[in-house]
Amino acid sequence: MRSALIDRRAFVRAAGLTFLAALKPAALMALERADAVYASGIRASDGTFAVATVTERGQILDQVALPARAHGMAFSKVTGKTVAFARRPGTYAMIFDPWNKGEPIVTTSGEGRHFYGHGTFSPDGKLLFASENDFGKNRGVIGIYDARNRFARIGEYETYGTGPHDMTVSDNGKLLIVANGGIETHPDFGRTKLNLDHMEPSLTLIDVATGRLIEKHALPPQYAQVSTRHVDIDSQGRVWFACQYEGRRNDLPPLIGHFAKGEDLTFVRLPDDTTRALGNYIGAIAVNRAENLVGVTSPIEGTSVTLDAKTGVVLKVESMSDAAGIAPARHGFAVSSYDGDFLGEHSDVAWDQHIVRIARG
Repeated sequence: MRSALIDRRAFVRAAGLTFLAALKPAALMALERADAVYASGIRASDGTFAVATVTERGQILDQVALPARAHGMAFSKVTGKTVAFARRPGTYAMIFDPWNKGEPIVTTSGEGRHFYGHGTFSPDGKLLFASENDFGKNRGVIGIYDARNRFARIGEYETYGTGPHDMTVSDNGKLLIVANGGIETHPDFGRTKLNLDHMEPSLTLIDVATGRLIEKHALPPQYAQVSTRHVDIDSQGRVWFACQYEGRRNDLPPLIGHFAKGEDLTFVRLPDDTTRALGNYIGAIAVNRAENLVGVTSPIEGTSVTLDAKTGVVLKVESMSDAAGIAPARHGFAVSSYDGDFLGEHSDVAWDQHIVRIARG
């Protein structure tokens, strides 16, 4: 219970009286009972888009309007800033403070670039990194934004691959870890995937200070249509990655793996029935470091899977219609759905693909 109390108290302490006074009585009661607080993009019943802060019990505390549909989220434990990134091929990222009612900051990906829906803060909260497409040259880039100057775009690094999607930063702040999905896209063709017959998925480690390539792990030729999409880091510093398969429907490719600096990729061989239950498609991955667990979700077949992070053994397979986001909870994982479910609580919203746990620490 200790970690839950710290999470809730940290949120309340950071929020202050102004934020708490603005909450409705039901939201205040929900916050008092909460084990943790999360943020996720939503589509409201009237068709508008927003970011909602929500308790681990699925009770919505507050909403901040978005200019368009969001995808992934990023959060800085140091500053409390939270970011919602536009869904590909969108060009906005909205930054807000969950504890204050100030006007959000909206920044753009710049000319000739669009967001791929994900990003991460540097551990000190001073920089924001975002996965982007230089669609004129068909190359992945990392946009660099100055969090101390209203998130102005101040530069970019290469991702050394095509179609970067999710990314994170090592605990020591020295490495950017990028999942290059290997899929070519162009905004003139919307969300159409243009190179499924010659994909080049990879995972890259990039020096934060210089943008220099440290390591590139290309998937073997037999897995060229296994698109590396999402990443998270466990308590031992290993990077876990989750994939989406673009090949034949009846194939049973590897969908989950891990690696660390200086190591080769290791694929986790899931039982065939688990791979089928995931529909060859993992939409999100999360690590619960406290319990050494890895969780993944798939909206294709409506499934969430929990693995032992030490052994890769499947511990639990659960059905959940339109399973979407996943994030560590007090025990196991908080899971959302496009249908409006969040850990069993139903709301009149559609939760989007990703969740981020928010608490200053």
